[in-house]
Amino acid sequence: MRLELRTLTGAALEPHLPALAGLRSEVFAEYPYLYAGDADYEARYLRRYAESPGAAVVVALDGDAAVGAATCQPMAETHGPMREAFARAGLDPARFCYFGESVLRAAYRGQGAGVGFFAAREAHARALGLTEACFCAVVRNPNDPRRPAAYTPLDAFWTRRGYSHHPALSCVMRWRELGDDRETPHTLSFWLKRLA
Repeated sequence: MRLELRTLTGAALEPHLPALAGLRSEVFAEYPYLYAGDADYEARYLRRYAESPGAAVVVALDGDAAVGAATCQPMAETHGPMREAFARAGLDPARFCYFGESVLRAAYRGQGAGVGFFAAREAHARALGLTEACFCAVVRNPNDPRRPAAYTPLDAFWTRRGYSHHPALSCVMRWRELGDDRETPHTLSFWLKRLA
């Protein structure tokens, strides 16, 4: 399977939004997020990337089918909790490109798409004149009984991409987990990289 990665912005994202909404729910249902997605919310959420002037979505295509995506946008244009975490830590959000989700169907993993997602988003950040990149990941107890036996954290992969973990830099987001009837708070900690 040969994937094509395309960096899309604005109106060019529109045809892909329904597929990306479903893909986001599908992949984030897996551990460690265990996210119970809602199609209407996902469509509204992803539309913000099409409407955000500095945002881009790197779409992984197998032919015409979107099988993965990775988002990014200037920190100044992203969710309030992200910006607030940086402001509390004395970091200027205006320097950062925030990398949101990176989702890829299981059958396509391990073939270089993750590396390509980071390279494309970093290139977009540089084109915007941003000097640093960041993303966050959910914090789970290593002994969480829902953790699959074969689960491998992505920390080593992220470190190889040049990112350093800053566990004290964190924010809280709320979502409904699979099997729950209401949203609950989840802590996410940040990884940072200075772009050359």
